[in-house]
Amino acid sequence: MYEEKTNEISNQLDCRDCGALLKYAPGTEHLKCEYCGAANEIKEAVEATVVEEIDFEKFLNENNTNVEKQEITTVKCGNCGASSTLKPNITSDSCPFCASPIVVTGGTTNSIIKPKYLLPFKVDQKNAFEEFKKWVKSLWFAPNDLKNYVDNADKLNGMYIPYWTYDSNTESDYTGQRGDNYVTTETYTTVVNGKSQTNTRTVTKIRWSYASGHVRNTFDDVLVLASKSLPEKYTNALEPWDMENITGYNDKFLSGFRSESYQVDVKTGFEKSKVIMEQGIRTTICRDIGGDHQRIGSVSTVYNDISFKHILLPIWLSAFRYNEKVFRFMINGRTGEVQGERPYSVIKIVLAVLAVIAIGIGIYFAVDYYNNEGY
Repeated sequence: MYEEKTNEISNQLDCRDCGALLKYAPGTEHLKCEYCGAANEIKEAVEATVVEEIDFEKFLNENNTNVEKQEITTVKCGNCGASSTLKPNITSDSCPFCASPIVVTGGTTNSIIKPKYLLPFKVDQKNAFEEFKKWVKSLWFAPNDLKNYVDNADKLNGMYIPYWTYDSNTESDYTGQRGDNYVTTETYTTVVNGKSQTNTRTVTKIRWSYASGHVRNTFDDVLVLASKSLPEKYTNALEPWDMENITGYNDKFLSGFRSESYQVDVKTGFEKSKVIMEQGIRTTICRDIGGDHQRIGSVSTVYNDISFKHILLPIWLSAFRYNEKVFRFMINGRTGEVQGERPYSVIKIVLAVLAVIAIGIGIYFAVDYYNNEGY
């Protein structure tokens, strides 16, 4: 039974030596002062983490009243709708998800399901920025604005992004077809030197037969993005995450960083997880059908022992506007993997095409001159 309670989130921790704001130092188990260098150990970080899941059906039946919650103050972007925590002591900012300007006149306080676990940042801003620059410089036909943009490390925002994970045991009944290869001999006619010749050759064909069966699967930590602010194509490409190093949620890991509150609820998240599970189920079915080829006709799946948890994952995020379109760049805060949308410079592409044409014309005239001069 989860006791209902609400906690206030507080990411501002004062240095005992100089009173400045302590920030979590990525890749360590310490909070560090940027001014006097004092480091305070996060004691909870060195303790073993026992992962507990929340019963999905029980959660729905009890209308989520028996889960731990927290009060979190966020500011909502009027352009993309993302709700993220505020930077301390600021009155204006830019949205980390779409680069739109935000005038902060006050935040909205919401009661949300408290994250149970997180992966702390391991890659610091300096190293993330270096990976970001390498990625940008590797892009062909990138606009100059983009390369100028990467001269400022402050454009990278350390964000904790909300995710759900789901566990489930599944049982699936299926129908389909099994295809077995077999080799046969066939005759064919060809024309050789004006004469028809009949020859034989061996060909591989497929013999199809009806198949049906029942398969079981066990899924653990199926990861579902709980944000609508980032393109899943790129967040999926940031995987894998080292989930074995997950630690219990602690406000101290968020000090110096920002976080986004979830926009995808638990129930909707599970429907998304079923799409991911289906891929594994179909793989199991194909293996169960056997043969050389498989066709799946119908699948009926029952999901049992469903559980979930709310976690935060670390992403370095930057948004860039080019020709009124938003491009986002993401860096896995654990591995340094870089993914992102990229703009193209039309001018550079046109100049490259013209250069190729000019080279082609030059070669044509050089060859023509060579032939006319009788070389």
